[in-house]
Amino acid sequence: MGDELVDVLVESPRGSRIKYEWDDERGAIRFDRHLYSATVFPADYGYVAGALGADGEKLDALVLADEGTFPGCWVRARPIGVFWITYGDQREAKILAVPDRDPNWEETADVADLPAHRRDEISHFFDVYKDLEPGRDPSAAGYEGREAAFAVIAEGRRAAGAAGAAG
Repeated sequence: MGDELVDVLVESPRGSRIKYEWDDERGAIRFDRHLYSATVFPADYGYVAGALGADGEKLDALVLADEGTFPGCWVRARPIGVFWITYGDQREAKILAVPDRDPNWEETADVADLPAHRRDEISHFFDVYKDLEPGRDPSAAGYEGREAAFAVIAEGRRAAGAAGAAG
């Protein structure tokens, strides 16, 4: 699987405080909510096409780039790892990827290649982005490398196939 690429649909761009979501029924981006905290998305945030997370929803992904794109932008991306977040006793994966054909990221093959501060920014975002939102208490639960990301994506594709999801 080594150099496999995935398609990621960006819902919320880097630097935004608005959580957008793809609406399958309308075939368009929908405003979901304004983040309750003063933090912004540290990367383009969306989902891996054709894959479901353990929660049965689209498999979340963050595309690391030097500039944000826009809601509804498809990015051909190279998975480099997985970030784990917990909600109580539930663990949720966020695939970390870098844009294909971006010379600034061509030497980034694994989450371990990211500067520690970039990983800290991502962890911090997920630790605080729902702090002021009633009833939500997420917690950053760490990183795993590229092979773990491919395993999560493969499982997510199997789940999507079983559910008949096109995503």
